[in-house]
Amino acid sequence: MIPPVASRFVAGESVPAALDHVRAANEDGVAVILNLLGEHYDDPADARADTDAYLGLLDDIADSGLDACVSVKPSQIGMDVSTDLFEEHYREIVARAHEVDAFVWCDMEDADTTDATLDAFESIAADYPWSVGQCVQSNLRRTADDLDRLIDVPGKLRLVKGAYDEPSSIAYTDKARVDEAYRDDLTTLFERRDRGIAVGSHDPEMISLADRLARDRGADYEVQMLMGVREDAQRDLAAQGVDVHRYAPYGDKWLSYFYRRVRERKENLTFAARAVLGQ
Repeated sequence: MIPPVASRFVAGESVPAALDHVRAANEDGVAVILNLLGEHYDDPADARADTDAYLGLLDDIADSGLDACVSVKPSQIGMDVSTDLFEEHYREIVARAHEVDAFVWCDMEDADTTDATLDAFESIAADYPWSVGQCVQSNLRRTADDLDRLIDVPGKLRLVKGAYDEPSSIAYTDKARVDEAYRDDLTTLFERRDRGIAVGSHDPEMISLADRLARDRGADYEVQMLMGVREDAQRDLAAQGVDVHRYAPYGDKWLSYFYRRVRERKENLTFAARAVLGQ
């Protein structure tokens, strides 16, 4: 059983529990992005098992009529085995999503996998336009060039600041500089796209900037936040008519996920402690 401190961030261990979370979020006007916990598999059988789980989850979402989609991690569906296996599984999942009128996001992991991930996204989006979306990270120095490359790809783009600890040679490590890059990248998206923009941030300043840019440009966008983080703000934004999506992981590998969330940023540790104390 998931303890209370972790259950605030994880939508249960099973598909029925995850769908119950989606149902409750939908009642608040919030859509949900479901992610089956698991990553860095070096056994092809593990990657195949999670690929099959996503195929089943997409069917369950379609049958339920709930407002939800899925998000996969490259290393979960084969990247650590081979880039070919990753793209094969990624394509299979998106093909099923296209078939049942669903949607697939692909998370971005460490910088060593960026090229292979973007290559697969471009190829798959060309065959299944607007059935797939890709995460990009503003802390990477390369991201402005990546956005230029991806701007006309027929899929959604989720912009996040980035949580991986990358060397300064390839990434901005100062918070203020990352914020600056995020603002620049967000502006680029709104200047050059009128749809398919996902603002992956809990930062009120960035969300306000996105709203201003969207109004100026007449563009459609969505805000994405993690389960357990600023959920009051998620509901408030949804009530104001903003398209809000909550990223909600589920599954029995919750301990490693929770540990990583806390380890990534010191403020997550404070947040978790407050959750335990009910503050």
